[in-house]
Amino acid sequence: MQQKPRLSFGQIWNMSFGFFGIQFAFGLQQANMSNIFKNLGASTDDIPILWLAAPLTGLIVQPIIGSMSDRTWNRLGRRRPYFLVGALLTALALFFMPYSSFVLMAVLFLWLLDASVNVSMEPFRAFVADKLVSEQRTTGFVMQSFFIGAGAAIASALPLMFRKLGVNDSTASGVPLTVKYSFQVGAFALLVAVLWTVFTSKEYPPDDIAEFERRRAETRGVGNWFREMFDTIRQMPSTMKQLAVVQLFTWLGLFCMWIFFGLTTAQQVFGVTNLDDPAQRTLKDQGNEWGGFGFAIYSVVCFIVAFLLPKLAAATSRKAVHALSLVCGGIGLLSVYLIHDKWVLLLTMVGVGVAWASILSMPYAILSGALPPERMGVYMGVFNFFIVIPEITAALTFQPLVKYVFNNNPLYVVMLGGVCLLLAAALTVLIVRDVAERVPVGAVLRGDEHEPLTTQVAAQPVPSTGLMGDEGKGR
Repeated sequence: MQQKPRLSFGQIWNMSFGFFGIQFAFGLQQANMSNIFKNLGASTDDIPILWLAAPLTGLIVQPIIGSMSDRTWNRLGRRRPYFLVGALLTALALFFMPYSSFVLMAVLFLWLLDASVNVSMEPFRAFVADKLVSEQRTTGFVMQSFFIGAGAAIASALPLMFRKLGVNDSTASGVPLTVKYSFQVGAFALLVAVLWTVFTSKEYPPDDIAEFERRRAETRGVGNWFREMFDTIRQMPSTMKQLAVVQLFTWLGLFCMWIFFGLTTAQQVFGVTNLDDPAQRTLKDQGNEWGGFGFAIYSVVCFIVAFLLPKLAAATSRKAVHALSLVCGGIGLLSVYLIHDKWVLLLTMVGVGVAWASILSMPYAILSGALPPERMGVYMGVFNFFIVIPEITAALTFQPLVKYVFNNNPLYVVMLGGVCLLLAAALTVLIVRDVAERVPVGAVLRGDEHEPLTTQVAAQPVPSTGLMGDEGKGR
């Protein structure tokens, strides 16, 4: 087998830079789509189902693209063709989204945006395993985490930055110009970032092209994907089943926050009494922009806290750290009920940032100790189904809850998210059994080389920050 060369810091920077653009797209979407829907005339109780594109395209597109990229080789390489096509389509969707003149048009652009960004994002994770020797994987994932945090923070805060620069008007259909310009800057940032990676990073061809073609022919077809998926679900270890329940409540809580925090900020902090009143639209837009700034805060907190969690886990346990982190997030969201000052509101996002850092790492670290190394990749992929299942369920079923129980008040949906995070924390303590506190990095990396299924809905790789053991030290 051809020996991979060690890459320089600059080469790892170049291959990771595309994550900045990809997360820029996700950050703009999470912070602004609900307000765009409202400005185009959507009812508050319609918003959850309008968000269906995000989890559903993650569930469908990522496994297919991941498997296709494993079986691709052409002049651009294996992963880079998907980076390029996905980036071009995502940039188009971002650029034209603010020109939407009615709700259905915005929904169609959201479907295009989510499907396209998943085409680019999924092969990026495999790119690390393709290019880096095992000793450099930690550096690679840390670099990705840096660009992900930077992209999310800047994108979430960008509409507020434009507001501070004096941009105050709206398009004819009611989309704030702050959002329009942010999406267009995002389209440019994404395209430049991904193209930078495409043209500065090369890929290694298969060692034996004939064997590669033979294996590609043998494993082609949807039937193989579904067969492996159902076999994996049937054979899930007990720890994975326990964590699945925790994940269901965790990601339901996050979904509640993502789709309604901006509108809640407009009510709680900026004094909007009627989200559908055209006379209060400017205040509503300002509230949504401040909510986006809050998302920027939790992205920065997440990046900082991610590197402290391993020390806390070593001193206590991964279960304890995850439960405590989820409690921080739950209290943060519930406390919004009491807060009417915009600066104090940002403190709630510190708690969410702590929870987010743990959500992206601890469940995967706990799970890795309970999985057979040779099946690590496919089990991790199936585990991510428990991210999209609660989000799809919420999108399809929340309309009567929001309309008839919460009386179209977004605050109560955000608080429901806080309750879900607290329930997830309690379940972590009560039902999760961490069967191995450490697992060899080598086992994880070998499993990662065979990963046909990955269904994350956001470009958030598991931070490689020492949560798994050193080579040869696992049990």
